[in-house]
Amino acid sequence: MSVGARHRPPSIVITLGAPDLTDDPATAVRKNNRYLEAIVRVGGTPIGIDQHATNAERAAAFATMDGLLLSGGADIDPGRYGRETTRAVGVQPGRDQLEADAWEAANERSLPILGICRGLQAINVFSGGTLIQHIDGHESPSYGSGTVICHPVRVRPGTRLAGILGGAKPGAVVLSVNSYHHQAVRRADLANGLVAAGSAPHLGGDLVEALESADADRFLLGVQCHPERTESTPEEFERLFAAFVDAARGAD
Repeated sequence: MSVGARHRPPSIVITLGAPDLTDDPATAVRKNNRYLEAIVRVGGTPIGIDQHATNAERAAAFATMDGLLLSGGADIDPGRYGRETTRAVGVQPGRDQLEADAWEAANERSLPILGICRGLQAINVFSGGTLIQHIDGHESPSYGSGTVICHPVRVRPGTRLAGILGGAKPGAVVLSVNSYHHQAVRRADLANGLVAAGSAPHLGGDLVEALESADADRFLLGVQCHPERTESTPEEFERLFAAFVDAARGAD
């Protein structure tokens, strides 16, 4: 890393949903902005791209990328994890391809990667895991309307996430998080090389609500909740964004 690079804010590529492909573009823009704002708050420079980005725009973003944030959004095509479509909805192949390309570019350089909601699921799928295409009881009303569903998440002691959210506190960290998803990861769905860093109870068995790399030296972490939505998120999660950007600051 050059001397100049050490002193510039780390560049964080954020994959976003394309607002024009939604029923409510104004709300989609608002949702996208929350990710950008979260990175700015902790000293990073966000570079937002969606599936409409040209090959040249993608190449330029990936070339300057110090970290990758995979954001929330539409369901991933089940074909990417070897399944027929049963309950997946709103699949966007263009978004899937954008994120697959971003994932490959970040992995080639072992850059820090953070996944949020769909992003957690993408990390698992791109790593060779699978998803359950529908669960009941975890999908809040549309963003900005109705009462947010919240539930407890138990963060596994000794994980990177526990160190970030719980600091020096011994034992398990239990936090109440928002819930905006209808797809999920179970322990049986986890890809090799990933570990469950947080779980939530469910009638069909505990759900993986946070995952991370089994390699303690790699910042590869996903959370199923939406910590960028600070109005329904414990303040501890601001430390997650800060830790991610700090890891990107040290990327080669």
